[in-house]
Amino acid sequence: MKGRAGRVGSGVNGRVHGDGPRDVSPPEAAAPAAPTAAAAPLAAASALAAELLRRADEDRQLTRQAQADPTPLRKHRIAQCHRDNGQALAAIVGRYGWPHADLVGSPASTAALMILLHAPDLGFRLRCRDLIADAMADGHSPAIHLAYIADQCAVDLGQPQYYGTRINPRTLRPYPIRRPQSVDERRGDVGLGPLQEQLRALRITG
Repeated sequence: MKGRAGRVGSGVNGRVHGDGPRDVSPPEAAAPAAPTAAAAPLAAASALAAELLRRADEDRQLTRQAQADPTPLRKHRIAQCHRDNGQALAAIVGRYGWPHADLVGSPASTAALMILLHAPDLGFRLRCRDLIADAMADGHSPAIHLAYIADQCAVDLGQPQYYGTRINPRTLRPYPIRRPQSVDERRGDVGLGPLQEQLRALRITG
């Protein structure tokens, strides 16, 4: 990474440092070093990619159905999908490490991030955040993936987010942001457009 985005990289144990998000995993959430992606043969990597894409697509379909017809049953199905997908991703991470693009391809790695963002286990999300930070530092994962999961974890921990990617669905305003006056500079460093453009688009389509 060039410029300021480099400061979002991983430090000791994969935790972000410098001016980057400072929400860190509690000691009990720390995980042993994950297996390297190189341990997955080509056939296994292809199967992992297919599973991640299928699970993310199911999540999107259930979400669209619930938006069109928000019944308690549909909401229950979404919650169950998030739990099942989170458990499946945890099994993948436990065996192969974070499924970054060099392992499963960019579309499937983005699908893994979507599954992670919806996973109900905060401890698991914190551990994966650190794995994604390591992958980004090694050039295997885009900085924007770290931006999304770092913001998600910060909000869930009751801390200000760093890039403004987490939006309150009721107000269509971002949750509190650390140093909001420089948020667009940080967003640009990881490939995100200006925050006001994102908020404007949400209001038009919301």
